[in-house]
Amino acid sequence: MKEVQNMPKPVLNVEDADSMQVGPEGSERFGAKLARIGSAIGSEGLGCTYAEVAPGKRAFPCHNHLANDEIYVVMAGEGTYRLGDEEFPVRAGDICAAPRGDASTAHQMVNTGSEPLKYVCISTMRDPEVVEYPDSGKFAAIAVRPGPDFFRAHLRYIGRTETSLDYYDGEEL
Repeated sequence: MKEVQNMPKPVLNVEDADSMQVGPEGSERFGAKLARIGSAIGSEGLGCTYAEVAPGKRAFPCHNHLANDEIYVVMAGEGTYRLGDEEFPVRAGDICAAPRGDASTAHQMVNTGSEPLKYVCISTMRDPEVVEYPDSGKFAAIAVRPGPDFFRAHLRYIGRTETSLDYYDGEEL
């Protein structure tokens, strides 16, 4: 059997994964420890991120994807899963769907418990992507490749539709 060079190990324990802290420093609402698992184990077509969220916090603002579907698998802790206008209590063992779509599919996981909320988010990897943030009226247009992830994407623009430029703005007319 031919050995594949530089192939990542196909098994990684979340405790051993490289992680990063996200969220504004000092925020009482946002913050999480994230580890990108999918790429670390060689999955380029399926995203997988492990998240640990402290009590009272959430990793990200409520958002919906126009290109990608996600599934959340709660591993430990308890919280509230928000999807559109509905909220659902979640605990270890629960699986939550976050289908792509409009504000009715906007989603957010909030730690309402007293222990860290630990979950895995599995997603399709359609690129480029547009993400909408209905609570704040923002959107993000992202082209990750050839960058490694959302935070270090090749192209990333976060703005509001009312500040959009004219199609021919800046062009020699």
